[in-house]
Amino acid sequence: MQTKPVMTLDDVKKIAAAAEAEAKANNWPVVIAIVDDGGHLMWLQRLDGVAPISAQIAPAKATTAALGKRESKIYEDIINNGRYSFLSAPLEGMLEGGVPIIVEGQCVGAVGVSGVKSSEDAQIAKAGIAALGL
Repeated sequence: MQTKPVMTLDDVKKIAAAAEAEAKANNWPVVIAIVDDGGHLMWLQRLDGVAPISAQIAPAKATTAALGKRESKIYEDIINNGRYSFLSAPLEGMLEGGVPIIVEGQCVGAVGVSGVKSSEDAQIAKAGIAALGL
């Protein structure tokens, strides 16, 4: 039987606080979603001024990153490079801004952000994950 690390609520709160700080430092209104390794929502935070649709997009990006164990941008790139059949994949958040949380080589969850440019969404997600000091 294998064992692997699991995120705690304290871990999630650290990620959320750091992601929020990054967003606020740049004056970026976003939604921050954090999921476990199965894509189950553990945290959703909607900053003031963000478009309501972002509350659906951020968790989708996070789920895609967690289940795929890779950044959601990979799927966006696959589609943009002409593999349109990938649009039929059973994932909804195939846009940049979902970043997996890898601990000891294992995906323990992911952060998804939506509300600004996709590269900025990813920047916020990565700042949140960095708070874990991995």
